[in-house]
Amino acid sequence: MTQHEELVEKIEELQEEIAQLRQALVSHAVVDQAIGVVLAVSGLRPDQGWEVLKAVSQRTNTKLRDVAQHVVRWPDLGSLPAEIRPALRIALTEAHTAHGGRSLIRQEQRCKGHSRAPSGKTE
Repeated sequence: MTQHEELVEKIEELQEEIAQLRQALVSHAVVDQAIGVVLAVSGLRPDQGWEVLKAVSQRTNTKLRDVAQHVVRWPDLGSLPAEIRPALRIALTEAHTAHGGRSLIRQEQRCKGHSRAPSGKTE
């Protein structure tokens, strides 16, 4: 292989790596936003929100970034895909049980604009 061919190959490898890093940045931002939505409806901590998303991804065999995109669009759309909704409810219940004590807001209430704090008190 000539030096020119080696350089061309290296450039192609670097361009592919850049594309992957750009995708990772976008995915990371969406996941962070989805964690925020989970926290808003549940009162969980950020690390628990991450675990909830991960559990939904595993339970539904859906890529984490795709689960995150559904969760981020949920407030605007007012609903979640049929396979995501029950998995999210289960993951939220498990997180609540495992970390004790916080009452969870039903997802349908939050989507319909009901304003209740995670503690059950009116805001």
